[in-house]
Amino acid sequence: MSYTYEYPRPMVTVDCLIFNSLNEPAQVLLIQRNNPPFQQMWALPGGFVDMDESLEAAALRELQEETGLQLSHLEQMHTFGKPGRDPRGRNIAVVFTGFVPKLLTPKADDDAGDAQWFAVNNLPDLAFDHAEIIAMGLKRFNLK
Repeated sequence: MSYTYEYPRPMVTVDCLIFNSLNEPAQVLLIQRNNPPFQQMWALPGGFVDMDESLEAAALRELQEETGLQLSHLEQMHTFGKPGRDPRGRNIAVVFTGFVPKLLTPKADDDAGDAQWFAVNNLPDLAFDHAEIIAMGLKRFNLK
């Protein structure tokens, strides 16, 4: 059965805010985007939710596709939906967080050109509103 509505629908994406807090300052996992918008800029791993998957499954899939890291569980942190946060159109992003117990080595794949850990006090310029997302995560988990 198919339905058609007269009003536009937003895109739904997931982003993964993955911390390694074994050292101080804490580190966050970022990928370098291969595609526009924000091509070559650093961003949180993430992407579009497929029609047949849960939000958490989408986050776990995107994390593995872009960084090679396989985590068993992610925790939903917050939903970001300010108009204009994505130049492609109206986008609602559900952010999931996770912590790694040791410094796992990411391997960029799919649409990520690179994947690296960055100290939270020395972040590159970030795509979208990802600086705001990281700041919220640092405050929520009392990380430095």
